[in-house]
Amino acid sequence: MTPIKVLLADDQALLRSAFRVLVDSEPDMRVVGEAADGAEAVELARSTLADVVLMDIRMPGTDGLAATRMISADPDLADVRIVMLTTFEVDEYVVQSLRAGASGFLGKGAEPDELLNAIRVAAAGEALLSPVATKGLIASFLAQGGSAPDDPHGTEYAERLAALTGREREVLVQVAGGHSNDQIADRLVVSPLTVKTHVNRAMAKLGARDRAQLVVIAYESGLVRPRVE
Repeated sequence: MTPIKVLLADDQALLRSAFRVLVDSEPDMRVVGEAADGAEAVELARSTLADVVLMDIRMPGTDGLAATRMISADPDLADVRIVMLTTFEVDEYVVQSLRAGASGFLGKGAEPDELLNAIRVAAAGEALLSPVATKGLIASFLAQGGSAPDDPHGTEYAERLAALTGREREVLVQVAGGHSNDQIADRLVVSPLTVKTHVNRAMAKLGARDRAQLVVIAYESGLVRPRVE
C-alpha cells in the first residue's frame, strides 16, 4: 500500500517536529515536506504532490487561508486535501478556509489518534473531518451574523440550489447535519452508493470541492438554518 504523503505547514518548528514524529511512526503515512509559511506550503504541495496538508490558519506572510485558496485554485492540485489546524474558536478564518476549499479542521490540542484519523479520513476523500464540530462551528458563526456583508456566496448558492433535484436537496440537508453516507442511506432508505451519487451530483452543481464546502453552502444559502442553543 502506498503511504499517504503528508505536508506539514506551521510556523512553529517544535510543533512541526512533533507532528513529523507522530506521522512517520505510522506505516501507512509519511511526511514529505515541512513549510514555515503559506507560500512555502503551496510550493511544496506542487513539488511533493502531497495527499494531505496539515495547514495552520495563522502564519506570517502568506497565511493558511491564502495558501488554501491557491492550492484549491490549482487544477494540478485538485486531489490535495487540506486539514486546517485551529484552536476551535468560532473564527471567521475557519469558515473562510472551508469556503476556500479546506477539507475540514482539527484543534491543535487534538489527541494523536484524532490527528492520525483525520489524515486518513481526508486522504480517503471523506473530507468532513469532524461533522458535529464543523457543523456546530459554522452554525454558531452564522448565528452571530458571521457572513460577510459583501460576500455574494449566499445569493449565488441559493440560485444554484434551484438546479438540485428534490432528493439531492434532501441529501444535502443530511450532509449539513454531519451524517455519513451510510447514516444518510439508513435515514432515506436507499443504498450508500445512491447517496454517494447524489452527493457527487450536488457537489458538481454547486461547485463544491468536497463535503465540508457542502456544509457551508447549505448554511449560507439558507437551506439549513443554524439553531441557537
